[in-house]
Amino acid sequence: MPARTSNSDEDKMTETSVMSSYRPTSRAGRGGKGRVPVIQMQFAAIWIALAILVALCALFLPRSISGTSVTSILPFASFLAIAAMGQALVLMARGIDLSVPAIVTLSSTVLLGTSGGAEGSAVIGTALALAFAMMVGLVNGVLVAWLKLNALIVTLATGAIVAGLTLWYRGSLPAEAGVPTVLAEFGEARFLGLNTTIWITIALTLVLTVLLRRTQLGRRFEAVGANPRAAYATGVEIRRYQAGAFVAASLLYGIVGVLLSAFIRNPTLDVGNPYLLAPIAAAVLGGTAISGGIGSMIAVAGAALFLTQLGQALKVLGLETSWQMMFQGVAIALGMFLSEVQTRKRRGG
Repeated sequence: MPARTSNSDEDKMTETSVMSSYRPTSRAGRGGKGRVPVIQMQFAAIWIALAILVALCALFLPRSISGTSVTSILPFASFLAIAAMGQALVLMARGIDLSVPAIVTLSSTVLLGTSGGAEGSAVIGTALALAFAMMVGLVNGVLVAWLKLNALIVTLATGAIVAGLTLWYRGSLPAEAGVPTVLAEFGEARFLGLNTTIWITIALTLVLTVLLRRTQLGRRFEAVGANPRAAYATGVEIRRYQAGAFVAASLLYGIVGVLLSAFIRNPTLDVGNPYLLAPIAAAVLGGTAISGGIGSMIAVAGAALFLTQLGQALKVLGLETSWQMMFQGVAIALGMFLSEVQTRKRRGG
């Protein structure tokens, strides 16, 4: 086992390894004084694409960007953004999570079953829904980080098991089970003209961004994804961070299940189905590296908005949902290709 270094040396070495892997480059300012950061294109590209999409919609599909249309799609963009940020955390830890739909449906079903219906306790139901979601994430994390099993197979298997258990549990609930009244009112509440879900998404995006960019925890997490061997050599317990990524991601999926249930009031067993490919597509379009370590929660949120607006535009055109699924597949393939290109450039540099 490599010798452990002192805390100060550990932090310095860890931060150095991370900086060499993901930090944006910089160039000298005028006269050689100061350093001007260069915006990473892999994070800026999605905002450029979103601007182009909005411009095209304004020219050819003005109905798709009307005030009513935008207001109606923003909550769904928020649900996707939260799920995609969870997927991005797993990707940054060099994993992948295919149990997202099952966890979203599980948290939604647990909420219905434990909150006691319209007059039940929203607090108890929400707490249990999030707890069960995190338990699934913990199982995924232990199997992947400690037992070194393939994340793709593990999450596919746990997703199938959780889906089966959820189906069994849902059979004991009334067919028209709904969320508590107070939660339903929260789901349709607005602040400054926007649904509360949107503000929660903005808050989560900012909190995750600060944690990843401004804290030692975030620097070590990105170090684990960027170069696990180097992180371990500096004394970082990489398995805890890898498993923690699955737990944190599952918490975000659970939040999606709760917020989505509050928004639609009477969720069914299909509530999690849209969140299999879409979060992966949003994560990779937002510049998250498949090779690990690199990611921007703000860019991922932008990618979720891009995909949601694209889906809205396709609906206005009268195209079927199958087109959205095909685009998501293309987006994932393109994202993986660009991630590999970026990885080779970093290694070559």
